[in-house]
Amino acid sequence: MTSVTPNTPDAPDAPGIRLVVLDMAGTTVADGGLVERAFAAAAAELGVEPGSAEHAGHLAYVRATMGESKISVFRHLFGDEDRARRANTAFEKAYGDLVDQGLIAPVPGAREAIEELTAGGRTVVLTTGFARVTQDAVLDALGWRGLVPLTLCPADAGGRGRPYPDMVLEAFVRTKAAEDVRQIAVAGDTSYDVLSGVRAGAGLVAGVRTGAHGDAEFTAAGATHVLDSVAGLPGLLAGDR
Repeated sequence: MTSVTPNTPDAPDAPGIRLVVLDMAGTTVADGGLVERAFAAAAAELGVEPGSAEHAGHLAYVRATMGESKISVFRHLFGDEDRARRANTAFEKAYGDLVDQGLIAPVPGAREAIEELTAGGRTVVLTTGFARVTQDAVLDALGWRGLVPLTLCPADAGGRGRPYPDMVLEAFVRTKAAEDVRQIAVAGDTSYDVLSGVRAGAGLVAGVRTGAHGDAEFTAAGATHVLDSVAGLPGLLAGDR
């Protein structure tokens, strides 16, 4: 199902989209809640007791900020840089171990959607809030190396992840696939994905219902469209409303 938010009547004609920037975990990659499992390892590294009020509060913040650069999340939660980096290292290791156990898979239809978009002459870029080592582990586990011409993590865009627009704009600058930011489509499963696309000036910004957030969060962040899945994006860009 595709829905169009009522506050965006001037969404551009989809055929004008030349660059498509897609989130990974929750959007193109199904990880079954591995972020929360990896967070438990990070919390333990910093001595946060499972079941404690502190742990519950931290987990609520992690859920609310899905899509944000993970090191930024840990800076907020643990304060000083050393503690944040310790937590981030533990998180990335735990997530990587879970990936190595085969606990991730493509969102149904995601690879086909990427291939269809590419075949239609559009450039697709995959982005993440994870560190590069984790992003590469996910790409390797799925056999997605070479699927798209460019993948980006926050470090590739000067260190700022979502909700900043930096990764979207980095994709725009590096690929040179579009002449105008309004020719960019951004899709993701969190409000932060949506907000990064809006802040970048993307012409089409879609929230997808396969991950962390839902319609209310997407609309509040300024999404132009809400999709059941990224698998519906090629049809949307072909003019199916």
